[in-house]
Amino acid sequence: MSEGQFVKVGVFKCGNIASSPVFELLLDELADRQDVKTRTVTTGSKMGVEDVEEALPKLFEFNPNLLVLICPNAALPGPAKVREKFSASGLPGVVVTDAPGKRIKADLEKQDLGYIIIMGDPLIGARREFLDPLEMAIFNSNIIKVLAIAGVYRMVHQEIDKLIYAIKSNGENLAPPRLVIDINIIRDRSDFTNPYAKAKAIAAYALTEKIAEINFQACFIEKESDKFIPLVASAHEIAQTAARLAEEAREIEKCGDSLVRKPHAKDGRAKAKTKLMLPPVFLEG
Repeated sequence: MSEGQFVKVGVFKCGNIASSPVFELLLDELADRQDVKTRTVTTGSKMGVEDVEEALPKLFEFNPNLLVLICPNAALPGPAKVREKFSASGLPGVVVTDAPGKRIKADLEKQDLGYIIIMGDPLIGARREFLDPLEMAIFNSNIIKVLAIAGVYRMVHQEIDKLIYAIKSNGENLAPPRLVIDINIIRDRSDFTNPYAKAKAIAAYALTEKIAEINFQACFIEKESDKFIPLVASAHEIAQTAARLAEEAREIEKCGDSLVRKPHAKDGRAKAKTKLMLPPVFLEG
């Protein structure tokens, strides 16, 4: 691409996971990047094939250079239709999804799609006896806090940034991500300097992985309300506890003035700082 051109990132949201609401904001947090534009098309909470077929053409009207699908359970018919269209487009594409996506890694690779599978982006407690609009919002806010503090969102935007940089370089080193974010990745790739802060972040993320197990049992296995209501309620209590643990991890880093910040420069390059009162500097490479 010539200097001064934008990389156009087309984002298709089908259903919702906690990574969905803030994804495009992670790429341009100060709204001043001069190398990237994003457009988002969404089917809202619905994930049916008909919803996808109605909405997806609008994404291609943007003439994107890079395609991103964000959805729960990318194996379902609606997301599968999106994957099929992405693969046929010939454009680089990435699927950001939750734990069930791990079962279709081979399919994603055959379709030449990248993937970021977030094991700790859990199924919500979707039982009408328990879930209402406010409970939904609170649950997502708690999971968003864990994913942000534990470093998941950092990994997500860094992987997409790599593709943006490659497209800007006329396709050099254009390799789709193949990333499954579990507690081991949190341990190895997070920016925590204090070992107690890192331990709390790992614990918070491990709890979010457990939430998915409990809510799966409550939503799809248990049939009697006196069994599934306590389970979904307990899973949402765990989410609140996980968010508190994540906050504690961040506070430890703040107390040592070692909290890592990595803003984007206007040209899209990564900058970083740890000391609050010092300016960020460009990262090497």
